[in-house]
Amino acid sequence: MSNPVPHDPLLDTTTDAHRPETGPRSPADQEMARVLKTRPLRMASDPSSGAIAYWTHEALHDVVRPMADHVVMTYPAGSQLLERRNGRSVAIGTARPGVVTIIPAGSTSRWDIHQRMHVIQIYLPQTTLERVAGEAKTARPGDLLEQTAHPDSVTSQLLMSAADALEGSATLDALFRQQLTELVATRLLAVHAGAPASVEPTVGGLAPTVLRRAIERLRSDSDADVSLVALAADAQLSRFHFCRAFKESTGLSPHAWLRQHRLEQAMNLLRDTDETVIAIAARLGYSSQTAFAAAFKKLTGDTPSDWRRRMR
Repeated sequence: MSNPVPHDPLLDTTTDAHRPETGPRSPADQEMARVLKTRPLRMASDPSSGAIAYWTHEALHDVVRPMADHVVMTYPAGSQLLERRNGRSVAIGTARPGVVTIIPAGSTSRWDIHQRMHVIQIYLPQTTLERVAGEAKTARPGDLLEQTAHPDSVTSQLLMSAADALEGSATLDALFRQQLTELVATRLLAVHAGAPASVEPTVGGLAPTVLRRAIERLRSDSDADVSLVALAADAQLSRFHFCRAFKESTGLSPHAWLRQHRLEQAMNLLRDTDETVIAIAARLGYSSQTAFAAAFKKLTGDTPSDWRRRMR
């Protein structure tokens, strides 16, 4: 929680985080790398939506300069105090699973973290928030609120899922990131905006012909574009409404449906053919046999080789 403090010249090393900066703003990933003095363990980005990064960093005592994107973060492990100061206040919070921290685009503040920390971050452009608000037919989004270790298990869990979902399949990973961005943006608009927006409930699924086209595109073994942008455009819907209607029709998100389809393909190939595991991994678009085996085991509990032996 934030508490007003008396004027302190030390706090004037930063600008009031609630006042927009008019100067140049750094890309969020570059500013985070400068402040954390390391590289992310994992990083994935999508030009149409934003980026996700998983970091492990040492203690830090530095000023985070204004960034071009909103930064939303959660903490997958551990529990420790962190301090955040801007030109008029200081916030002290406990970084732990289930809480989120938000650095609004353009804000600046000093951070003091005294121990090693694990953190998952998503970098969200303001244009994405405005697009989702428009597609959801909500009011124009207000400024995001600055939050420091604020309890929000829903947003925290969304970010935690991002760290586990980079499976080594470019198609699946990209679709997941695009979907996650929609969910995080919707949550921020509803809970963490200066003027919280209510999102209308889903009414009805996709028309049968539209659903059939979407599934044909997802099933295609060719180079068909299965990005959320392409799927929504083919259905003549916004990305926001396509995701909701697809899940209403199938019970699964587009990413979950495609992951299930790829698993079924893998099982058929393992059971009915003598193709090697590495060949199956390549056929299904995985970057390596190791990535395929890890994704397969996560869903079935068996490695591909063990599953094949049991089924034959």
